[in-house]
Amino acid sequence: MKPIQVGLLGMGVVGSGTFNVLKRNQEEIRRRAGRGIEIIHVADLNVERVRSWVGPDVTVTSDARAVIANPDIDIVVELIGGCTIAKTLVLEAIAAGKHVVTANKALLAVHGTEIFAAASARGVMVAFEAAVAGGIPIIKALREGLTANRIEWVAGIINGTTNFILSEMRDKGQDFGVALQEAQRLGYAEADPTFDIEGIDAAHKATLISAIAFGIPVQFDRAHIEGITRLCAADIHYADQLGYRVKLLGMTKRTAHGVELRVHPCLIPSRRLIANVEGAMNAVVVQGDAVGTTLYYGKGAGSEPTASAVIADLVDMARLHTADAAQRVPHLAFQPNAMSDLAVLPMDQVVTSYYLRLRVADETGVLAKVTAILAQTGISIDAVLQRQAHEIGPANVAEVAEVAQTDVIILTHDCQEARMNAAMAQMQALPSVLQPIIRIRKEELA
Repeated sequence: MKPIQVGLLGMGVVGSGTFNVLKRNQEEIRRRAGRGIEIIHVADLNVERVRSWVGPDVTVTSDARAVIANPDIDIVVELIGGCTIAKTLVLEAIAAGKHVVTANKALLAVHGTEIFAAASARGVMVAFEAAVAGGIPIIKALREGLTANRIEWVAGIINGTTNFILSEMRDKGQDFGVALQEAQRLGYAEADPTFDIEGIDAAHKATLISAIAFGIPVQFDRAHIEGITRLCAADIHYADQLGYRVKLLGMTKRTAHGVELRVHPCLIPSRRLIANVEGAMNAVVVQGDAVGTTLYYGKGAGSEPTASAVIADLVDMARLHTADAAQRVPHLAFQPNAMSDLAVLPMDQVVTSYYLRLRVADETGVLAKVTAILAQTGISIDAVLQRQAHEIGPANVAEVAEVAQTDVIILTHDCQEARMNAAMAQMQALPSVLQPIIRIRKEELA
């Protein structure tokens, strides 16, 4: 059977990894796919460099549209990134009747509804396993492996940069800024790490996970997003004393009132497997009504791990290339005419439990005032920890010199976010509360 012909847009880290893995494992891949898969046309601005990599059998151009226009190309792989030219090229490839594979989570999280609709109308596939959690096959698990289940919630460590930083903060007692510099030195963080440390990258991925898990449109603009920049070593230390690890979690959950879609730092019990995922690794936990809890773990980025996911999509397309469009797995797991209109809940309607850290004056009656406010707003306390400020490290000695200070750490039971917001406003107004209150949400993931 004639090999599937592939055009590759972008020969960067993932593009070169895809070319190398496909070449190295071509015989194994052919045996699995039932036919060969060949990259025959590559578009990249650095034509001479790419030509030296791929050899004389592959056409190299600086014009991405030339790849799309090539009548021999069956599948276009978009590895350019971003939401501008990449969107235009993906839609042009679809209009030309080409199947599309992409690792572009930002593109699909923001414009996925338009792109999937265009693909369905044209009868072509858009595959994006590499867009979420790199080499971990979480998209395939949700779309196919767990298709018998009513998914209840999904929680994931889906950004390796932030997980590395939090691991450094815990293991070495470093504050955020120091750990970020180390991540940049080792190449885990970009020179401008904003998308990672502010939670935006994780939110793109969580948006796609949520759409597939619950059969709702992609709604990145409805996601609640918080990063890790406000965390300090003290919070990691206190969480550890209380039996928790702090992770940046992408969380989506089905409730009676709608779907939660949120990314934020989270306390997770240290006995949970996902709490022990360290360094730049990723992990995703899925709770289904039939299967129970399943965990997916592995490298969430990198040249060949991400290439593994890209090639898995190419193999699927090689198998389904001649299948009737109606018999293929839907882009978001559910048939397009059966998508749900479940609302994504605003954050103030989300119910969860909390870790609060208050830096307060070390004087009589402060704790009583704080707990009274929580009681008045109907928030139940699970645990209280009080520590002198100097106990958390010598860097804090100077700031406690003028007035004796202490840290009050409170764990609460579940309550609605709006209620917690009201309680925090009252507590912050107390004269004895000396710094902005640190709040970290807590998930048992049971």
